[in-house]
Amino acid sequence: MNICLRKLPSILLAISFVLLAIAMYAGQTGGLSTVSGFYGISGEVALSYAGLITGLIFTAAALLAILSLFVERFITPLAILIIAIAVVPLLSLFDSTHWISTLGGFPAIGSGQGIIKYFALIAIGLTWLNGKSSPSRKYIWLNYLPVGLVLLWIGGMKFTSIEAQGIEGLVSSSPLMSWLYTVFSVQQASNIIGIYDLIALIVLAAGVHIRVLFWPGVLLCAAVFITTQTFLFSYPGSWAKPGVLASSGIFIVKDLWFIANLLMMIDIRGHLASLQ
Repeated sequence: MNICLRKLPSILLAISFVLLAIAMYAGQTGGLSTVSGFYGISGEVALSYAGLITGLIFTAAALLAILSLFVERFITPLAILIIAIAVVPLLSLFDSTHWISTLGGFPAIGSGQGIIKYFALIAIGLTWLNGKSSPSRKYIWLNYLPVGLVLLWIGGMKFTSIEAQGIEGLVSSSPLMSWLYTVFSVQQASNIIGIYDLIALIVLAAGVHIRVLFWPGVLLCAAVFITTQTFLFSYPGSWAKPGVLASSGIFIVKDLWFIANLLMMIDIRGHLASLQ
């Protein structure tokens, strides 16, 4: 595939980590408190230090992502770092605070919605470490898994009233989606979004093996994550102040990682097609 396409995942990672680092330095820790709590880190002072350290780690990841655009050998340390970044919050999913007890706990996910997005980094990192020299269909599936997981899990939550009410502010502020509330109720609109998510992940899964469905699946899934990025411009709660993401913005910008997953699927599929 075009070398520019192969650089896009690094660009998306660089953008996301720069924004996340700035937010950490500004004290906008997002879900850091629940993750820190899992590791026994509590208290305002301890949390501020955790935010600073996290910001420094995100800065390092951003720098490696930028350097990898010019020097390929930086891909390996970047891959190792993003896997390490992902593992820390993902382990905190064992903490019951991430699950909605009023809906029976697991798998009704609450604050863990932002945590499961780190699976995208695992897939990207492993692909860079192991799939770069010998890409195969299994790496297409590897990058599909976080995309399918988040669409299945968070998409499935759209059928609950808690999630329907939780996204109301985002949807109502969006010029792309606000029309839903003029036609449907809050719950009905949320159900439609959930149905779309489920259709998108099914079509993309089928497209891994059925050539004609690959691009429709990619486009359906990409539309989800591109639309969420528009919330950074339409939803006032995305920014704490100019240039500094608020908690909602931190949650939203992580969807850039899923776009990177999709780009890696495209790249690997194109490489395999060229060998046939």
